[in-house]
Amino acid sequence: MPGQLPDDAPPFRFEYDSATLRYGPNCVAALGDELAELDCDRALVVTGSTVGSTPAVMAPVEDGLGESLASVFAETTPAKRLGTAYDALAAYERHDADAIVSVGGGSSLDVAKVLAVLVATDRDPDAVGEAFVDTGTLPIPESGLPPILAVPTTLAGADLSMVAGVTADPATCPVGEPTSGGISDPQLMPTAVCYDPELLATTPRNVLAASAMNGFDKGVETLYASNATPVTDATAMRGLSLLRDGLLAFGDGEESDAVYRTLARGIVLVQYGISRPGETTLSLIHAFGHGLTRTYPVQQGAAHAIVAPHALDCVFDAVDGRRDLLAEAFDVSDAEDPADAVVDSVAAVADALDLPTRLRDVDGPTREEFPAVAEAVLADSFMANAPDEFDPTREDIEAVLDAAW
Repeated sequence: MPGQLPDDAPPFRFEYDSATLRYGPNCVAALGDELAELDCDRALVVTGSTVGSTPAVMAPVEDGLGESLASVFAETTPAKRLGTAYDALAAYERHDADAIVSVGGGSSLDVAKVLAVLVATDRDPDAVGEAFVDTGTLPIPESGLPPILAVPTTLAGADLSMVAGVTADPATCPVGEPTSGGISDPQLMPTAVCYDPELLATTPRNVLAASAMNGFDKGVETLYASNATPVTDATAMRGLSLLRDGLLAFGDGEESDAVYRTLARGIVLVQYGISRPGETTLSLIHAFGHGLTRTYPVQQGAAHAIVAPHALDCVFDAVDGRRDLLAEAFDVSDAEDPADAVVDSVAAVADALDLPTRLRDVDGPTREEFPAVAEAVLADSFMANAPDEFDPTREDIEAVLDAAW
């Protein structure tokens, strides 16, 4: 007899315009072809100094661009400075570029997105800086943004996104005071992304591991988000399965091509459809990540590794949290307590990556500062996407921090 059919999918609307996705060893060889499809002739490569001085990354990218390479701007930093984007704008104009290729992690892609906005902006830097201090964001022109092609070399999962973070400091930009904020617009979705497992393999193991939990948790949160859809359920579940297998093997020291290919496919899938016009599927764990890193020098991936298991416990204590789908993704549906098995699976990935597991072991908040961190977590915009009927109090958030201590 057939089993009972599930009836748990409410009506949904899924609006998503993905980048063109390329995957495969040496897929960056097609960068010139992608530019030709866009009728672009000259691309400025935007990257950081470490990636920019790594021949194993830059040589394939530059070969792939061929005569379309205008120049390389290798000055991005994790601070994602508006001033850096203005320096990139000067290089963009000096080399007569008409497209941007971001190479590296999320910081380089965010700077590339801010650069694209500045290319299309006709206001002077003083006016832009003043508006950024007042609003925490930059106005996005309705047209004129150059296309962005992304070549990720980490697993943070910032590639299929239409948002970017940005900061400004009086020492590097015409602003009156230090400011942080962000930009968001469908035009900021990259036009194409090349997921090249051979380039992932060039990234130092500690850097790749530190980025991995951020990307991994995107899949976890996409399943229990209040705006989950059957489309993102399917991609997140498959992506989590691939990432779990790949990260456990990576953590065991395996360096095979199969590991990096598995990781590349997994990070594509957990991102697909999570950044959509006016919404995202990120919620509680990423809100904790923001609360722990905005005013403390804690690396984002480490913050995720520390709090994710305890945040999941908090969710499962209060609501169902789509534990059945998470258990299926992690192949623990037959466990006596699937929710506990899901938490253990997430903790096992963090352990395999040798990431911190206690707040006391990183340069983060003291226990006396937990109330302020909890308030920041609850005020984070990502909390709007938390699971249905999950309404934690400040005490609940502090309890997660205490458990993570």
